[in-house]
Amino acid sequence: TDAVAKAYELIPVGPVSFYDTAGLDDEGELGRQRVQAAKKILRRADMVLLVIGRDGLTKENETQLSKLAEKRIPFIPVFNFCDERQLGKFDRAVMQLYDGVAVSAKTGEGIDALKRRMAEVLEPLAHEPPLAADLIKPKDLVMLVVPIDLAAPKGRLILPQVQVLREVLDAGAMALTVKESEVADMLRGLAAKPALVITDSQAVREVAAAVPEDIRLTTFSTLFARYKGDFAAQLAGAAAIDTLKDGDRVLISEGCTHHRQCNDIGTVKMPGWIKEYAKKELFFDFTSGGDFPSLDELRKYALVVHCGACMLNEREVHSRLEKAEKAGVSITNYGIAIAQMHGILRRSLSPFPQLLQKLRER
Repeated sequence: TDAVAKAYELIPVGPVSFYDTAGLDDEGELGRQRVQAAKKILRRADMVLLVIGRDGLTKENETQLSKLAEKRIPFIPVFNFCDERQLGKFDRAVMQLYDGVAVSAKTGEGIDALKRRMAEVLEPLAHEPPLAADLIKPKDLVMLVVPIDLAAPKGRLILPQVQVLREVLDAGAMALTVKESEVADMLRGLAAKPALVITDSQAVREVAAAVPEDIRLTTFSTLFARYKGDFAAQLAGAAAIDTLKDGDRVLISEGCTHHRQCNDIGTVKMPGWIKEYAKKELFFDFTSGGDFPSLDELRKYALVVHCGACMLNEREVHSRLEKAEKAGVSITNYGIAIAQMHGILRRSLSPFPQLLQKLRER
């Protein structure tokens, strides 16, 4: 039932991942499982190639096209077997309406045209929003606080830290990376104050105590909330922690799968912080990787707390946020939730004055 994945260098777009799924019109019990597996891929697809076979456009294909358009998922109708058959009148109309492409997988006809069309559709994705570049200017000093504990991977940094570090360097600024225990000593030794301090969420309370109020401070996870999701929605979602009641169920969701440590943030620390802060009898469920509850399943939760989603693309993050909104469930992420529970949410929003103002008005 699983999709078959293939990494590919799509010139001039760059590296992409293709997922070959079963058709959405599969029948029977196994077919139903294949369809569900395909829909999981659709939730995170930046683009869909809807391959149409020998029989031309079917009623099921028409339904799929309508749903893709409704969900605003970029797609290209791909009419295969152009070496064997002429497109019918309706097929030609659909191909013109949606800028489709006729190809032959057998002879290769139309494949170059399909690649060019794919590049056109994907081109806007090349212009990603900034993670931190708009918060700094060339020659600024940015302090990155990176705890090295049992959860840290051996011999390397985790992806959010690497991405932010690279963006700081690309912006022409200077990065200074320290552990949370070194922040105070490092600040005393600097000739000039950092323009910005970015810390791991788990150390935000300790770092906030060491960093003077006139230095802007935020977390990697907060940056990712803005980078991939709906920042304002996740900020509003943090307020739901204050309204939790006895018996409420909370979902802790992570976008990656990893070996759980004895003091794992998702399954140990986060539930502990929430229970300590809310002072309620709560129940917790956990998901990881590509698993995320259906709309109906989500309705049983009072709150969803999501990781920073560094391993998910923007489309899947928005899909999860939209699903939570439809279910009427508040959703926030690790960094925002931790700052809320530690009483330093306003401090962690200091680089974002507009959002900070909205929070003050709330």
